[in-house]
Amino acid sequence: MTDSAVVSAEYDDTDCARRVERALAPEIDAIDADRTAAVLDREGSALEISIEATDPVALRAGANSWLGLLEVAERVAAD
Repeated sequence: MTDSAVVSAEYDDTDCARRVERALAPEIDAIDADRTAAVLDREGSALEISIEATDPVALRAGANSWLGLLEVAERVAAD
């Protein structure tokens, strides 16, 4: 993998970050792609998604997927 991006999010509290992390965690293994890979990490109220890809097109597609999943997870965690 040659291209990479990191998506970082900071939440008001650790519980909210934990809820978002738990919502996203199953997707790490569920999204099986030959050209992209992602790692999810949380420390306190900070969440980070590291995305690696074989090329810029795959990176853009992977980033779009993870940003969409993050948006949904944040909406669910807020309820």
